[in-house]
Amino acid sequence: MNSHLRIIIVEDSEDDTLLTLRELRRGGYTLDYVRVDTSVAMQSALGQNSWDIVIADYSMPAFSALEALKIVQSQKLDLPFIIISGTIGEDTAVAAMKAGAHDYLIKGNLTRLVPAVERELREAQERHKRHSAEQALQLAEQQIREQAALLDVATDAISVQDFEHNLLFWSKGAERLYGWETAEILGKSAIETLYDTEDVSQFKMMLAMLAKEGKWQGELHQVTKNGKNIIVESRWTLMRDQAGNPKSILNVSTDITEKKQLQAQFLRAQRLESVGTLASGIAHDFNNILTPVLAVAQLLPLKFANLDENSQQLLNILEDSAKRGADLVKQILSFTRRGVEGSCAVFQPSHLILDVARVAQRTFPKSITTQTNIVPNLWTIFADATQIHQVLLNLIVNARDAMPDGGSLEISAFNTWVDESYARLHMDAEVGAYIVITITDTGTGISQSIIDRIFDPFFTTKEVGKGTGLGLSSAIGIIKNHKGFLNVHSELGKGSTFKIYLPSTKVTEPEVKGETSLGNGNDELILVVDDETAICEITKTTLLRHNYRVLTANDGIEALALYTQYKNNINLVLIDLMMPCMDGHTTILTLQRINPQVQIIAMSGLISNSENTNKSLNFQEFLPKPFTTQALLSVIRKVLHPNISQETYKHC
Repeated sequence: MNSHLRIIIVEDSEDDTLLTLRELRRGGYTLDYVRVDTSVAMQSALGQNSWDIVIADYSMPAFSALEALKIVQSQKLDLPFIIISGTIGEDTAVAAMKAGAHDYLIKGNLTRLVPAVERELREAQERHKRHSAEQALQLAEQQIREQAALLDVATDAISVQDFEHNLLFWSKGAERLYGWETAEILGKSAIETLYDTEDVSQFKMMLAMLAKEGKWQGELHQVTKNGKNIIVESRWTLMRDQAGNPKSILNVSTDITEKKQLQAQFLRAQRLESVGTLASGIAHDFNNILTPVLAVAQLLPLKFANLDENSQQLLNILEDSAKRGADLVKQILSFTRRGVEGSCAVFQPSHLILDVARVAQRTFPKSITTQTNIVPNLWTIFADATQIHQVLLNLIVNARDAMPDGGSLEISAFNTWVDESYARLHMDAEVGAYIVITITDTGTGISQSIIDRIFDPFFTTKEVGKGTGLGLSSAIGIIKNHKGFLNVHSELGKGSTFKIYLPSTKVTEPEVKGETSLGNGNDELILVVDDETAICEITKTTLLRHNYRVLTANDGIEALALYTQYKNNINLVLIDLMMPCMDGHTTILTLQRINPQVQIIAMSGLISNSENTNKSLNFQEFLPKPFTTQALLSVIRKVLHPNISQETYKHC
């Protein structure tokens, strides 16, 4: 072997040192060396250079090989260490090897020196390779742990699937979004688990784009473990192995369900604004046309006093038609709020509500019963009383038309405070004090397929000649101009509820002394049942924030399954009365058969008077929707802790 060798020779004899060097040079080595014979010299030499090997005399007057070995070990150096001695015994040699020496030789037989050095250098090189590999492995493992930690704290859902869509990786973010635990979803098909469809053509197209461009991005409609429909912004990336071959698909998805809902509200508002601008211009011109028509219709009878009866009837029709056209223009201008200035003042709207109720009682068919329910000390509003009266009349007339065979009409009003949780779900809502005027009928209801269009100008489901399609559009225009908003809840065959929110001149927020004043829980488990995803999620978030544990279900069947599984742990069931599949009424009766002591709070956005329903279902409390955080926590506390004093509260 021909190589360069850097040696520390621990030796007090110059002659023995020369013998050692001569033997190594015969073996083909070129040498850099230093001879040391004290501890201080040994430490100094180790610090001055990088060495390949240490050759040490076992015993010297002031120093020894074992002492030199300890110095090397104390500095954590992996140097081959060979001991040479003229009188070393077998027991001493074994002890030296146990102490960490790699080999020992007899001075009288140095022919073994070069093979021993070569062997120890090879083994040192192998140890270095193994150590480097171990370090690289530890570093890789550390990087993997750090990357896994980053994936777990990411809010996005991160997953990996193969080309058959079987899931290979599932992050904590994915668990939070979809509700599936890692252990129960790995190996399952993403298509069968996360999508409510049997059409795989979309996924074939996505795979084709992945193969071509290496990535795909778009919106996907998915479903969570408990059946909630969500919309995600998904980014797919093709993953390759070291050889560059496609290996798997990395999927990063962001929940944009709430964003899409708010976007739909915004686009609808833009559409209404555009239609309003167009209608305003037409209305002004149309008014100019009608003015002379109406004037002529009224002047002609004066000029031609002897007109026959048929001509007189034609002029009457002309005048009536012109007046109807003028009323229609008035509604259009009221809807657009262009050129129509209202007279606003601070007033308490109870008298308006009672007046509208009297109109219904006197003019509606006797088969329709009208009730009012106005809380004492209803707050005041700053509004145009005439326009608010017009809104209420439009709504009760629509309620009448929805009950051709009779029914019940209820008009109520109460005070409320809209908090941040509720305002998040409604683009037009702001945190603050409101009065809520509710008009509920038991009529035919509104189909979900058209409920988003009922406020569009000129949209109507009434027969030709029985409606202009401007009643609701003008109503919502007036409400928005008063900085308010309107909610609708309806179900075919069960009726409709319109809730008008008008800002109150009461501007002081109810006093809140911190989170505990809202009624924090004691880790009680609450089952929330509602088919509306947004309501379920907001309610869950609110309850978790206030120290409750929460299970959620989207229909009665899922609620019964969860209650059966966790019956001994569930303290309260919060359930919507209007749901598909199995409605709240049937679910409540079934829960009471399973456990007669079950605690239930019923909620609904359609039923405003819960007394009759409560008598038939015997639940503990009723919570009208939409509700505030204060209302939710107060009614839960009232049911869970009936002996604790409850503060007076009002909820929407």
